[in-house]
Amino acid sequence: MKAYKNLCIAVMMVFLLLAAVLNIFLVGSKDNSEGIYRVEARRLAGEIAQTGSYDIEKYPHITGVFTGDDIYRSDEHYLIIEADDTLYRVEYTVGNGQFGIVAVNCVLGALFLLVTGLLYYIRRHIIAPFDRLSDVPKELAKGNLAVPIPEEKSRFFGKFTWGVNLLRESIEDSRKKEITMQREKKLLLLSLSHDIKTPLSAIKLGAKALARGLYKDEEKRRAAAESINIRADEIECFVSEITKAASEDFMSFEVTQGEAFLSAVIAKIDARYTPQLAISGTEFAIQKYDDCILSCDPDRLAECLQNLIENAMKYGDGRRIEISFDKMDGCELITVSNTGCTLEAKELPQIFESFHRGNNADKVQGNGLGLFICKRLMGLMHGEIFADIRDECFFITLVVKMA
Repeated sequence: MKAYKNLCIAVMMVFLLLAAVLNIFLVGSKDNSEGIYRVEARRLAGEIAQTGSYDIEKYPHITGVFTGDDIYRSDEHYLIIEADDTLYRVEYTVGNGQFGIVAVNCVLGALFLLVTGLLYYIRRHIIAPFDRLSDVPKELAKGNLAVPIPEEKSRFFGKFTWGVNLLRESIEDSRKKEITMQREKKLLLLSLSHDIKTPLSAIKLGAKALARGLYKDEEKRRAAAESINIRADEIECFVSEITKAASEDFMSFEVTQGEAFLSAVIAKIDARYTPQLAISGTEFAIQKYDDCILSCDPDRLAECLQNLIENAMKYGDGRRIEISFDKMDGCELITVSNTGCTLEAKELPQIFESFHRGNNADKVQGNGLGLFICKRLMGLMHGEIFADIRDECFFITLVVKMA
């Protein structure tokens, strides 16, 4: 706010300085213009002396030329000149420089009031609301979800306030889901750990009995070994459940299934990545396509395409990234490809697993979740995703159902 006040003061000072300079210039121009009629009168006297006549239309500031006994009687502004031993009364107009200065200052005053009003409007409807909202993101980052968000009916910040409220609600929902998920995981782990104790105790007892030779009969020893094997299978099932819970339930996804034009999704991707890739020198090509209506969540589909292009930027050689299109069995196939693929074909079945990183990811930062997220989202949108490697180029295709 203080910086804006200083800016307003600077604008006012510059405006007043320019007005003062313009007034000085106009006053000087007025003095010069009011002396022009004398120059014209001298030129008129010279013309009369040379030709014995004159053309008054040559002199815009002279309104009349008179001679005779009453040359000194006139209600108009005049001066007396002499030509060929004859006196002439030359009437002239007085310049309206004073009126011009007043008019210019009136215009400058109106502009000054307009600028002042505009600066006040900006302060009241833009700067002040923004100043009230400036601490909200910082408080949200600290985890203070109860921070008050002032209601703004201004057309400039009403939508922004609404978006911040949605952000807070989203963070709060995510926190609740995380707490619920952590509680469920803890209950699951406690339950499984308790369930594991029973077969584990049976295994330990059976192993001790075998080690001490308590079973003299071969049939009993075989039965004890089989019991140990059964209990081990039970523990293996419990471990599988723990592994499944740890690998799949750590992220939750929400999809709002609807309909969207393909062109709307591609336009968003084009606007985001074309300038960025142009700066890096990467050729970015979007092939021609027939627009259609897709059955999907447009935001989630755009998120999938963003993940694919980000991966192409990370793991490609930076020469070319291309988006191509095809149709098959009532579905739109959107393929993102990049040059310079070093991933081995044998790793393709694992690239959609969580936290999996290929052999080409050693020097690239990441967590191995991008393609996993894409696969989960496409599944929730009733679509598919698959990848292929051809001619050292990586191709990954989203299969989206058409509405």
